[in-house]
Amino acid sequence: MSMYSLGNDLYSGRRSFKIVQRRKTWYTIAIICVIASFIALFTRGLNMGIEFTGGSQFTVSEAQTTDQRLASDIMARHGGDEAARVAQVGENSLRIQTSANADGTGVGNAETEAIRTELAEAYGTSVQNVTSTYIGPVWGQDISTKALQGFVVFIVLVLLALWAYMRSWRNALGAIVALFHDLVVTVGIYCLFGFEFTPSTVIGLLTILGYSLYDTVVVFDKVRENTEHVLRQHRVTFGESTNHAVNQTLIRSINTSVTSIMPVASILFIGVYLMGAGTLRDLALVLFVGLLLSAYSSIFLAAPLAVTLTNADPRIKAHNAEVAAARAERVEAGVAEEDVVSAVLEPGHHLGNAAQPRRKKRSRK
Repeated sequence: MSMYSLGNDLYSGRRSFKIVQRRKTWYTIAIICVIASFIALFTRGLNMGIEFTGGSQFTVSEAQTTDQRLASDIMARHGGDEAARVAQVGENSLRIQTSANADGTGVGNAETEAIRTELAEAYGTSVQNVTSTYIGPVWGQDISTKALQGFVVFIVLVLLALWAYMRSWRNALGAIVALFHDLVVTVGIYCLFGFEFTPSTVIGLLTILGYSLYDTVVVFDKVRENTEHVLRQHRVTFGESTNHAVNQTLIRSINTSVTSIMPVASILFIGVYLMGAGTLRDLALVLFVGLLLSAYSSIFLAAPLAVTLTNADPRIKAHNAEVAAARAERVEAGVAEEDVVSAVLEPGHHLGNAAQPRRKKRSRK
């Protein structure tokens, strides 16, 4: 079956995946991931970049070789960090970063000149092509503070906007929990695998929050449309109407996620690991991880959580009981259960002239 046919079947109701009905499974997966992320955060911690910890940075230009082990050996001999971060920048340039000392200072002036000389000799370039810079931790801390402030303002505005648009604080809360899930699990993956956390990572985190919200709003807009008059009928419950809305937007969400992940994956795997564009790694990596998580949370977490919260409403509880009673009466009467959708769409079928409006006869004067 093609994606086109599957999308039509899901939209019309011929087929349906029980996403909302199996929400306890998705909750369990999300809770396990969040708990594991917090454990990784408190046990392993984040591998903070030099912008947050402070330290020295050396840049080698016009290098004859890009062997990163040469720079690591030189930094180790000078008592620097044995795990000095070496990255290739462009075709013939390298960047070497070392963390600050315990007293917050970097490499001394005399030692800096010695390192520059050895790097120039090792990479077959002149000393003038080897530059050194000391980076203090203040800049990275300032970026983090402003990012945290922006995140708090973002969450408050999103909560108010969704509350006003969806006319339901439960939907707004479901979207916020999905955002929280994406943020925490992304940070947990960084802690677990030891990926470097840089200001570019912070920017990427804020970017994926916006994408996750966009995908969630697309789903919730269909939920609002399907459940607007759900209390006026006794065929389907609120949860079933929501599940139908999720199925109707499922193919669109998949297509949106795939088209968003493909260019990021190209930058990450082709640009970084094959072509050596290491400067793109920090931003591309967090976007790749975040887009995968947001694609999951917008479908399997946000809408099911909104259903769980809405089912606590006394009106919804009473309506669910009325739907169950009406179904029991139909079973006793031997009436076939009605479909969730009253009409089945027939895509690609033209009804001909019979479906066109009739022309009005002109009156003769």
